[in-house]
Amino acid sequence: MLLITQYKSLIEKEIAGQPFGHSPESLYEPIRYLMALGGKRMRPLLVLLAYSLYKKNVKAAVPYAVAVEAFHNFTLMHDDIMDNAPLRRGNVTVHEKWNVNTAILSGDVMLVKVYDLFLNLKPEQLKPGLKAFNKCAAEVCEGQQWDMEFEMRPTVHVDEYINMIRLKTAVLLGFSLELGAMLAGASAADCRALRNFGVNIGIGFQLMDDLLDAYADPKKFGKQVGGDIIANKKTFLLITALEQAKPAQRKQLTFWLEAKKFNKKQKVEAVKAIYNELNIPAQTEAQINHYFKAGFRNLEKVSGDIKAKQLLKDFAEELIARQS
Repeated sequence: MLLITQYKSLIEKEIAGQPFGHSPESLYEPIRYLMALGGKRMRPLLVLLAYSLYKKNVKAAVPYAVAVEAFHNFTLMHDDIMDNAPLRRGNVTVHEKWNVNTAILSGDVMLVKVYDLFLNLKPEQLKPGLKAFNKCAAEVCEGQQWDMEFEMRPTVHVDEYINMIRLKTAVLLGFSLELGAMLAGASAADCRALRNFGVNIGIGFQLMDDLLDAYADPKKFGKQVGGDIIANKKTFLLITALEQAKPAQRKQLTFWLEAKKFNKKQKVEAVKAIYNELNIPAQTEAQINHYFKAGFRNLEKVSGDIKAKQLLKDFAEELIARQS
């Protein structure tokens, strides 16, 4: 995937050349620090891949791809504060490296800089572009709020959970693809199909992450397997198990959910045993496949360059394979 490497190089070069601001240094340095930590750059790459369906030279879309990445990192900066997370991509989080107040302010001005980047859109693209972005940005915040509220609620239903991950995670993937198509002058139908493609695969990615958290090979996963179980996180697996559990299984699940002191390994094994009895892994895989297949059906409806479309499909399939 040579083109993907080239696109990522354009994105990194644009990020490195973006000062975001200068004074006070303590306000803007955290932005440059977080943006330089790397990551998959999946969202800006999706912008460029969607753009390339209709136009070959993607350079004109790069600043807007970076705007999407800046927004994504703004959400991470504030999410890390809410989660009291010590690390981000293996490095110290902004609120730990500086302080919480600085991280809040840096995140705030980071969002302002996103709008600065979008102001360079062509006049005919400015209003629809900002309208689509504002809708996406509000939905991401709604998803985060639902996620926090679910932590306090005794009961969450599967459809509520799916909607939460759609908002918190998937809509930004959808917007990234929609934006790239809009910038290239694609039809409204293609923009909509690409957005739906991104949303569906985004839901699939999160469900796959839920499954891997419990069942992945520890050597490949890169973080503690069973972390969601230990933290009582309301994932698709736990919610489905609670909905389908028989009285004895529900009693065991409730015991582990309410236990204040426990052996972590024992808890993970006990909860997974109930998951296995209820066939939860297979049910989760069925949902993952459902959303991935729905996404690729959306992609089939899209016109544009055949090679560019295949590259987008290959990129999505590689992301799926990398996570599994």
